[in-house]
Amino acid sequence: MRKTILDLQEMAAQGEKIAMLTCYDSSFARVLEAQGIDAILIGDSLGMVVQGHDSPLPVTLDEIIYHTQCVCRGSKRAFILADMPFGTSQVSPQETFKNAARLIQAGAQMVKIEGGAAMCETVKFLVQGGIPVCAHIGLTPQSVNQLGGFKVQGRAADQAQSLIDSARLLEQSGASLLLIEAVPQPLADQLCEVVSIPTIGIGASPNCSGQVLVIYDMLGLGAYIPPRFVKAFIKETGSIEEAVKLYVDEVKASLFPAPEHCYK
Repeated sequence: MRKTILDLQEMAAQGEKIAMLTCYDSSFARVLEAQGIDAILIGDSLGMVVQGHDSPLPVTLDEIIYHTQCVCRGSKRAFILADMPFGTSQVSPQETFKNAARLIQAGAQMVKIEGGAAMCETVKFLVQGGIPVCAHIGLTPQSVNQLGGFKVQGRAADQAQSLIDSARLLEQSGASLLLIEAVPQPLADQLCEVVSIPTIGIGASPNCSGQVLVIYDMLGLGAYIPPRFVKAFIKETGSIEEAVKLYVDEVKASLFPAPEHCYK
């Protein structure tokens, strides 16, 4: 039986770390599930690691739907969430709902939406309509042009406060998970404290309820200089399966991320 959001919330409440990876096809989905992964994200990161773009911006809703269907065919137990690609959630709540509903119909159990407090009305509308939401704050790759690149967020006091306020408001709007990307660890720890929903870190803090990485990054296959928070687990193992198992084991034991993978 597939994990549900209630299972993830129970894991967080019991102090068991949530191990999540991105995935885009059925073969990798089978590998991840066999090695104990808890949740799979069909990320718009596929634009960079699968399609060869320099950002996730060209990824379309139809492409996320296609890859979600592929992953669902290869997975039976992991929790499935899918990204809402650029241009599909930065519209009216009603139009966003139509887009999100297509992802749910494709097999996703939750959609992930980038953005802070400005997305609260949309999050509330989706949740009221029966679509669970993972909010994504910190470094939001779909805003790469506005942010001036893939840069750590929240170093300035006003930025940090804005992220804290956004986290609170997104939870109040009904978000069931909070993904925190590329923020200083002290701020990430604060964000974990101000919300009661599970937190998923990527370049954040080992104190988050769980961790996520791009599968190609943790296998050392990224065609770019990897960010600080990436660990190429494949270098310590002899196979993809063993690399995934090591990732799961280190997340569960709070060994990853280590201090060298976090921002100060």
